[in-house]
Amino acid sequence: MATEYSRELSRAHQYCEDMDFSRAIKLYNDVLKQDPDNTAALIDKGVTLQNLGRIKHALKLYNKVLRNEPKNQDALLNKGTALHTAGDYHKAIQCYDAVLKLDKKCAMALTYKGISLGETGDLQYALKCFEEALSIDHDYDLAMISKNTVQSLQGISK
Repeated sequence: MATEYSRELSRAHQYCEDMDFSRAIKLYNDVLKQDPDNTAALIDKGVTLQNLGRIKHALKLYNKVLRNEPKNQDALLNKGTALHTAGDYHKAIQCYDAVLKLDKKCAMALTYKGISLGETGDLQYALKCFEEALSIDHDYDLAMISKNTVQSLQGISK
């Protein structure tokens, strides 16, 4: 069923790339009218809504996916970023930890967890997360930038 909607989802993704979020949402809605549980459409619409600052609505979509697929890593990661944006860092960290239970080598989850930890003031643990992410993916820019930021805040030379 997912391939049935791949053309619409691809076009919606292109609209997002072009910052034409309203057209993208229309396409996601068209897919969801036909297939209300389409995981890709739910997650991608959630990301689009996050980009528009509609965090609560995005969270509803991620939660719908997670009710059907509790181990969906994309939904968990995106839910974490939405919670982080909403300032709920501890719940965001719980989402990243759930991803890390499924995949201990998920550099993205480690990096996002580090960023949320930094927001809570736990810079030492955040630094460990960034270092672990970089041990998995040496070229992960966000992890490197975040690590450097924490080290600057702590007065540690790079």
